[in-house]
Amino acid sequence: MKRRDFIALLGGAATFIPLSASAQQSQPPLIGVLNAASAKSTASSYEAFRSALRQLGYIEGRNIRIEYRYADGFLDRLPALAEEVVGLNPTVIVSGPLPASLAVRKATATIPIVMATGADPVGFGLVQSLSRPGGNVTGLANFAEELASKQLDVIRELLPRLARVATLVNVENPLHVPQWREMQAAAAKASLALVHFDYRVPEDLERAFSEFVHAKADALLVPPDTTFSSNVVRITELAAKTRLPATYGDRRAVEAGGLLSYGPNVVENYRRSAIYVDKILKGAKPAELPVEQPTKIELVINLKTARALGLTVPPSLLARADEVIE
Repeated sequence: MKRRDFIALLGGAATFIPLSASAQQSQPPLIGVLNAASAKSTASSYEAFRSALRQLGYIEGRNIRIEYRYADGFLDRLPALAEEVVGLNPTVIVSGPLPASLAVRKATATIPIVMATGADPVGFGLVQSLSRPGGNVTGLANFAEELASKQLDVIRELLPRLARVATLVNVENPLHVPQWREMQAAAAKASLALVHFDYRVPEDLERAFSEFVHAKADALLVPPDTTFSSNVVRITELAAKTRLPATYGDRRAVEAGGLLSYGPNVVENYRRSAIYVDKILKGAKPAELPVEQPTKIELVINLKTARALGLTVPPSLLARADEVIE
């Protein structure tokens, strides 16, 4: 090779390397997503999230990238998935609910984390306070640990002779401890007997409902839980099969055939989480962004399910409902 050609080749190689690095640096910001539930059960939530991003000027694949990881309700998968998301080196991570946020916070203390939904972030150590989070976590919280008494009030209004209430407890979810305490206190105050089943694996659901029937439970309270959300179709089917009136903490259960729900609008939480992502991408620090709580708790009733169970929903309950599914 001639000396002049060799020098030209070196020059071309020298210019190629910086161009490659520059191309990598010019990639759009990456949003990492970690959810403890399944892609199917959270589809409406993430559609709302992406829709809100588009309204803020972010188009996936053009000026923003998103990588999703789901635990499908198996909470023991979360630590590895959290490490995987952090390893992608995203600009910001969107997590939900509580078990996913706990896992990703353990995996990184530097990458900004936006909770799309989750219970008691102060009590579980995710933030120092709602007004001043103080670390790399902010976003939206819910009242999942405080809903039991109101849910029992609703089901008692529907079933005035209610005496025994069944409930599922996910022993793998750290949230079940305050939830169970709240449920016990609410049941004692209302003079109701509680029949609980400790859930560990999906196969437990059939056994749980068999026990509820054997115990002659009058109704079922399904607490907010990411694993139960991933199995919501199966749970609503079993409730219908065993003719057990059930109340849930998420309206998506009622849309899937559940009787009624009382809780915050989770889909709206995901929509609002896009606002936090926008602020962080523009330079805001999570430590200084106050955690937002729901301003409204929704009551949703499925009249078709009520009729199938032979129940007449009182006019007073219908009047208070935010939505009635015919």
